Amino acid sequence: MNKLNARQLRKSNPTNNDLKKIKRNPIYLVLDRIIDTYNIGSLFRLADAISAEKVYLCGDMEYPPSTRIHKAAVGTETWTPWEKTDSTLETIKELKKKGIQIIAVEQDPRSISYKDLKPNFPCAIIVGNETGGMEKEVLDAVDIIVELPMYGINKSFNVWGSGAIIAYKAIESL
Repeated sequence: MNKLNARQLRKSNPTNNDLKKIKRNPIYLVLDRIIDTYNIGSLFRLADAISAEKVYLCGDMEYPPSTRIHKAAVGTETWTPWEKTDSTLETIKELKKKGIQIIAVEQDPRSISYKDLKPNFPCAIIVGNETGGMEKEVLDAVDIIVELPMYGINKSFNVWGSGAIIAYKAIESL
């Protein structure tokens, strides 16, 4: 399949046949109550970049079709399978029933360094709310919590950026 540039992606309308031609990697992205539509769109771009199996949009957040998400996603939201769910915790439970390892990207006393991440596949990477992070019950339900070191004054990294680092770290193991 030919790669599309941003202009082509924004105007594209893939068919089911087009979508079936894409080889998906056994990685899922779970978006937990993401506030900023730019981050949501950027996470769709990430999902496309790693050829994720699916994106789950959990809880109170915007979802496609949305012109603001589309602007940041540059059309990748039409090429990436996704599902809107009411609850991150329920989504985790459903994924675990399918044997999917759950990895949360969050600062927590139980966190391991992203350098030590050795995922099992299939896996799901959860990124959380930009302001409050993930709820305790969500973190209690995951298999692994990873975090990135912060060397400057800022306490945390952008949600799509941290998701990208962890997703590419995971994909190295495929």
